[in-house]
Formats: sequence, C-alpha cells, structure tokens
Amino acid sequence: MRRDADEDGGATHMKYTGFAYRLPRPLRRHILHFEAEIEDAVEAFARQIPAGARVLDAGAGEGQYARHFTRHRYCGVDLAVGDALWNYSRLDVRADLTALPFRAGVFDRALHIVTIEHLPEPGRALAEIARSLKPGGLLLVAAPHEWEVHQAPHDYYRYTRYGLTYLLEKAGFEILEVRAAGGYFRLLSRRLLNGLQFFTGGARWLLFVPAAILLAPPALILPWLDGLDREKNFTLGYICTARKGIPWTE
Repeated sequence: MRRDADEDGGATHMKYTGFAYRLPRPLRRHILHFEAEIEDAVEAFARQIPAGARVLDAGAGEGQYARHFTRHRYCGVDLAVGDALWNYSRLDVRADLTALPFRAGVFDRALHIVTIEHLPEPGRALAEIARSLKPGGLLLVAAPHEWEVHQAPHDYYRYTRYGLTYLLEKAGFEILEVRAAGGYFRLLSRRLLNGLQFFTGGARWLLFVPAAILLAPPALILPWLDGLDREKNFTLGYICTARKGIPWTE
C-alpha cells in the first residue's frame, strides 16, 4: 500500500520526489532523508536474516523492497488499493492485513513499511503479523508522524513513538528500538520543498522559478542544523524494530 515514503497527496501536485530520485545519490539522500533512512534500515534488516528464511512484506505495494531479499523466501502481501496507477503484478498474495491467509508461525521475519497509517484497524493487522511470525521473529516498521494526506481516502492515522510502542506491545511484540528519522530542521526543510507544489499548473508555472529560488536554498541548508534537535519530537516519522513475544491480555 505504499511506494517508499512518497507523501505527494494528489495528481495535481508536482511530484517533486520524482525529480529528487533522479538527483545524484548524495544530494538525493540529503533531500529525501526519511526515504533514505528507510532504505538503509530495510537493507540492514535483510543482511541480518539467514539465507532461506521466510520473510513477510506486509503492505508490499509495488514490491520495491523485494530486491533486498533475493537470498530469502520473500512474500509480498498487499490489498492493492493504494493507487489505481500502481503496478501490483509483483505481489505474491493480495489480502487484507487483518486476515492474513497464512498459518501461525510460518515466517521468520516481517517488514511493515509506511503502511500502518493506511489501515483502519492497525492493531488487528499487527496482531495478524505477530500470529504469522515464529516466536522470537523480528519485525521492522516505518511509520509517519508529520506527513501530509496521501493515498486518499485510505489514509487514517499518524503515529508518535508512544502510539507505535502501545500498538506493538499490545499485539505481542517487544520493542527493541524506536528512532526518529530526522528532527525539526529536516522536517522544516521537507516542508519548504513541499511548498513548490503550489507553484505548478497553468499560470502558476510563471512563479515556479522565483519560488524555487526562495525555498530551495534554505531547504538544502536546514538539514545541517538537525543535530540541534536532540529530542526529535518534530520528525517526519519513526523506524522501529520489534521482536515477537507474548500479547497483552485484557
């Protein structure tokens, strides 16, 4: 149900992330920090999984992370309703994440990347992922915190580190790490770049270059100040690693 962490909310908005992905890698990672953090986390997660292990990608979208799991028995699952223009042909299974068609304990690892905000009942989905994992199996989650509406109308929630912790622990996971993907200055940088979308279309294109001259330089400079935000309560999102344990009982 996702394509990396693409936050563009509608077809009339300029997909600046599309342009950013064509930039040189260092500049691309500087601008698209959340996406880069997610990519690094998935790659590191995959390296630590033994060859031949079963891996569930719960909310696989177009399967862009499958390339990291060529040594594993990868299974991409999605309901395939995120975007009518997406190519879902690489999915292994089309299914509701709250009712996964797998027996209990079949997977060794799972990932759930920028999908949880699109689920009306995220707790049920996490419980299903936990059910499908073997005891001690690891789960990698990426979730947005400060993000615009995207994949409407299938966009329901935003998450703090505490909300993620609550949902995961209730579903039967032990939290190993929750980290913010950048702080206030990276968030502000991204929002300045978001502003360029309002200068596209029709006569507004005449203002695009002046807007870019105004917004782009501070957007490129601000991330260098991100170390000043040590608490990182202002963040685009969180990346979390958890281990299957025992679910809460009411």
